[in-house]
Amino acid sequence: MATMNVSLPDLMKAWVEEQTKTGQYSNASDYVRDLIRRDQEYQDKRETLIKALIAGETSGVSERTVADIWEDVKKRHRVDV
Repeated sequence: MATMNVSLPDLMKAWVEEQTKTGQYSNASDYVRDLIRRDQEYQDKRETLIKALIAGETSGVSERTVADIWEDVKKRHRVDV
């Protein structure tokens, strides 16, 4: 595993230390790794959403009505509205 030194302002350092005291994280490195994993997941989801929005935008104008689309959504997700 590689090592990386990071400089933090005192308030951020204190925050990280408080997070490790909760017992959820074993040390500061564990906390930072968790933050990075969460950021990676966020970025992956964001990229997926952007690609879906672009695909939708470039697919053209739909001839389906809003009611048709809503019915399909309810069928797919079994939503009773």
